[in-house]
Amino acid sequence: MKTNYKITGTPNSPVLVFSNSLGADMGMWEELVPFLLPYFRVLQYDTRGHGGSEVTESPYTIDILGNDVIDLLNELKIEKAYFCGLSMGGLIGQWLGIHHPNRIIKLIISNTDAKIGTTETWNERINTITIDGMQAIVDGTMERWFTDDFREKNPSRIAEIKAVFLKNNALGYTNSCAAIRDADLRDHLHKITTETLVITGDEDAVTNVTQAEELVKNIPNASLKVLPARHLSSTELPEEYAEILIDFIVGESTFEKGMHVRRTVLGDAHVNKANENLNEFNGEFQNFISNYAWGEIWTRPGLSKHNRSLITIAMLIALNRKAELQMHIKAAFNNGVSKDEIKEVIMQSALYCGLPAANEAIHTAEEVFRENKK
Repeated sequence: MKTNYKITGTPNSPVLVFSNSLGADMGMWEELVPFLLPYFRVLQYDTRGHGGSEVTESPYTIDILGNDVIDLLNELKIEKAYFCGLSMGGLIGQWLGIHHPNRIIKLIISNTDAKIGTTETWNERINTITIDGMQAIVDGTMERWFTDDFREKNPSRIAEIKAVFLKNNALGYTNSCAAIRDADLRDHLHKITTETLVITGDEDAVTNVTQAEELVKNIPNASLKVLPARHLSSTELPEEYAEILIDFIVGESTFEKGMHVRRTVLGDAHVNKANENLNEFNGEFQNFISNYAWGEIWTRPGLSKHNRSLITIAMLIALNRKAELQMHIKAAFNNGVSKDEIKEVIMQSALYCGLPAANEAIHTAEEVFRENKK
């Protein structure tokens, strides 16, 4: 089965997988990505029958859709990942938590339930789409997905989402409806041992707060967040949603966020060594670095970690700080920077920082390359 996917972020960051709602595609997560890239590699994929993924003939099951995720992780050689799924994606997440807990580090299931809707309502929808097409339900879907206030204030975004919905292949959509119709995970929730966050919207009529509370009650290690939104809470409130994910996965404090990013950039060995050398004299300074440099600046979404590495290297060349330059050239590879890009920064610095500084930087870079076999 051909799965359409996109993965962004730096190679040393942990992977966060996003699974879309019925009728949407991986683009539904796009507004969250800039806030998440300081912390994660973000893997977005189109569920079978949606977006650019293959439409297969037979009705789908939640087992089939869950195994598609495992196949994709295997294809990309990703052993473990964080997983966030909304609605149908939340059902897939529950299935993964039940059947593949060893592959999921932490689980986020959003605007979902262990049993969504009734057989009768799903059969009615399948019949409607088969006879009249996606146009027959698009307006009602937008009302269920978004609050009145959001639809009124964001007409262009609603138009974009409507267009995506109407582009759905009817067979892929109805086959997915069958998967949701037949999925009932209520008797298996106790098998989810992975730490789980349940998110829903206070106006979500599809999977309401009461249903979310029932999930939390039956999943052993689960907690709940309620947002002022309807069914597509991540699209209504992308920044708030992203912050909830970061707080749950990384930690709520600036220090925890800083340490997470510091490890993804500099590597565990470097950070562990710094921590081993903590003492009464340097402790406050090390905390300052983790809180301010890594927790406040490197976590800002305005620049990618890749670009931050290049800028940092350029500034350290100008300042002639060899030890820091060595550290950040080494770290740059964790942020996806290539040798050629480092060379170009040094060439540029020859013009604006002077030949002696660039000459020192060339030798410093070559030392790092030899030591790290680059």
